[in-house]
Amino acid sequence: MKLLSVNLGRPEAVPYTDHVDGVTGIDKRPVEGPVRVTAPGPKGVGGSGLAGDAVCEKKHHGGDDQAVYAVAREDLDAWEHELGRPLRNGVFGENLTTSGLDVSGALIGERWRVGPDLLLEVTSGRIPCQTFQGHLGERQWVRRFTAQAAPGAYLRVIEPGEIRAGDAIEIVRRPDHEVTVAFQFRAVTTERALLPRILAAAEWLHPEAVETARKYVAKYGS
Repeated sequence: MKLLSVNLGRPEAVPYTDHVDGVTGIDKRPVEGPVRVTAPGPKGVGGSGLAGDAVCEKKHHGGDDQAVYAVAREDLDAWEHELGRPLRNGVFGENLTTSGLDVSGALIGERWRVGPDLLLEVTSGRIPCQTFQGHLGERQWVRRFTAQAAPGAYLRVIEPGEIRAGDAIEIVRRPDHEVTVAFQFRAVTTERALLPRILAAAEWLHPEAVETARKYVAKYGS
């Protein structure tokens, strides 16, 4: 398991974002050399965990529980086949493009050591938005991406560190529950009857997903 590329985005004016200034950092590109990764601060205040990476819409993106976004190269390859077009590393807006790691099959709370120092913890799957659809330029992309249920993973920073392309990735902890990134994603999108079951991972889960699940349980029961 290894890191194929570290991808950073710069603010760019586009016609398809709802950001008040009309800019987005979703178009991330691989970079050479080391990149420092730290906890960026609370959502709404902190942006990306990667130095030099832009998060423009902080209401829905960035912050400690979404500090880093990872996508498996294997998932990009599958989409290449389906879409009939090349997809470079970073095109999904991911900070980390990985190889040999089942990112969407990772357990919530799973911890990854990336390189010698950085320690990350899986928190949730990525929910697609209209900016993502506009960036890809694919019709009904939000629906298609959601149906695939392989969203890639958001991660929080447990121990900061520098990373670079080629670094090894090691899974150093796997919690004892069933809630994978894909399972959690399905629960909050297309299969909401699963919501009570994601609370088994509440200790590590993104707080917004925990709140969604608890509201569901309060209304419908477990």
